[in-house]
Order: sequence, then structure tokens, then C-alpha cells
Amino acid sequence: MNAFQLTWTIPAAEEGMLIRDYLKEKNISKRALTDIKFGGGCILVNGEHATVRFELKSGDVLKVIFPVEKPSSGMLPEKVNFDIVYEDEWCLVINKPPYLPTIPSREHPGGTLANGLLFYYREKGIDATIHVVNRLDKDTSGLMLVAKHRFAHSLFSSLQKQGGIKRTYAALVEGKVLMKQGTISAPIGRKEDSIIERTVRDDGKLAVTHYHVIAFSECNTLVSLKLETGRTHQIRVHMSHIGHPLCGDSLYGGSHQLLSRQALHSAELSFFHPFLEKEMNFKIDLPNDIQSVINKKDSC
Repeated sequence: MNAFQLTWTIPAAEEGMLIRDYLKEKNISKRALTDIKFGGGCILVNGEHATVRFELKSGDVLKVIFPVEKPSSGMLPEKVNFDIVYEDEWCLVINKPPYLPTIPSREHPGGTLANGLLFYYREKGIDATIHVVNRLDKDTSGLMLVAKHRFAHSLFSSLQKQGGIKRTYAALVEGKVLMKQGTISAPIGRKEDSIIERTVRDDGKLAVTHYHVIAFSECNTLVSLKLETGRTHQIRVHMSHIGHPLCGDSLYGGSHQLLSRQALHSAELSFFHPFLEKEMNFKIDLPNDIQSVINKKDSC
């Protein structure tokens, strides 16, 4: 079992910097340094223990070893089926199948993606707990980003807040969307007397969705969507608002005739990797259930 760690070789331009200042530039906060100091981690320079007041020299090898993370005792490892699209020492990109909850809840206390990840980590000897960067609803399929450590999660979360994680969704909606592309800007808030359902309302929060039509089937339209904001159920609410609810989305006016879940799929994911310092791009095909509806000659 190996703890999460980061290593840098100090360039000549940064000679003379104190470790605390160098690590601040690497986005390691005072709180994280305190956790490292008192939580079982350590800082090494050329293999020797060092304090944050150590003055670095050109060619020094600085290593930060973070404390080992312990999963919640209330979440048990379980073997769960999901596909890993990409993995490195900092993150995973997962293709989540439909009907799989992301994290445990009152309705789904086990058998979730989080339980499956814990099982996978245990099998691979990875010291990590669950750090989901972009969560998907139970019935939504497709690409998700998961960080392997608290520090990695903090960097990815900051990136997400700055708009640095881009997602493109595919949705099969009812009817023919006549405008080939458009933007839906309509504020979203909770629906009165419901803790789950959202609706367009004047006093809601700003919500903007961009879409373009990919293809038509007999009575449905496959659309590609990008979110400018990230409101709960945003795509489902917005498409229903313009008269084209998602197939299978009974909560927002869709029919279960062709699908038993909302036809929503996280099809593309891109982000600038903060550790590899390069752009990462992933794309995944439509799942079989949505594709089979598209392939039907009579899908009305």
C-alpha cells in the first residue's frame, strides 16, 4: 500500500525558495501542510526529512508524502460493474452505466459506483477514498472524472469552478427539434411542494444550455448539449421547457414507452490535467438502450 506523493526537481530559477513558498505555488495550502505534518505525512529533500523553512537549491529533489486516507467505515467495498476509460496515479475517467447510483443514499445504501471504486482500490492496493469530481444521476450514463486523492480532488474542483472541465451530453428527446441549434437561457429553481423536481421560474438561478441537433429518428431527435451553468436537472428541465422532454423522463413529461430511464448520456469530457500539464479529451459511444431506440424504424 503506497501513500499519495508528489515529487519535483528544483530548477535553477527557483533556487533559494523556502519549501513553504514553493509548495504554495504548487497549490498546496497551509491546511494541507498542517495535515501532512500532524497526520502522518512528511516532506523530504534528497531523501532527508525537511521543514517548510528549508531553503531549496537547484537540483534538489523535493518529495511530499501525504497522509494515508481512510475510507468511511460506513461504506463497504463491493464488486460493481463499470468501465475504466483512463487511469493514472491522480485520477480515473469512468464510463458509468445507466441505473448505477454514484454514491450511497437512503434509497441506495449499497451497490453504488463509490462502493465499486473502493473494491477496485482495495484490489489494486490504492490508498484512497472516494473523490467524485463530476457526479451523474443514477439513470444518466457516460463519462465521469474521479480524483484519487484529496489534494488531486481540490485541484480538479478548482478547475471545474473556473470552467476548465468541459462536458458534452447527448440526449434523445421527444419530437422533432426544428431549430438545428440554439441556446436556452431560463432560470431554474425548486418546484413548489417538491424536494426533487425543478422548474423554470423567474426567481430561479441563472441556467444556460447550448444545444445542436445531431440526427432525427422517426419521432425523436438526438441532440448534443453543453452546459454554461450546472443546475440540478438542468438539461431535463430546459428541454422539457421548450416542449421536447427527454425520452423516458417521466418526471419532466417524457414517456416510458421506449425507455425506462431518461435518455441522457455524458458523451464527451475534456480538461487540462493539472499534474501532467496537458489537455485530456475523452469521447464515448451512446449506450445500447439509447442507440436501439434510434435504430428502430417506428419509434413513436
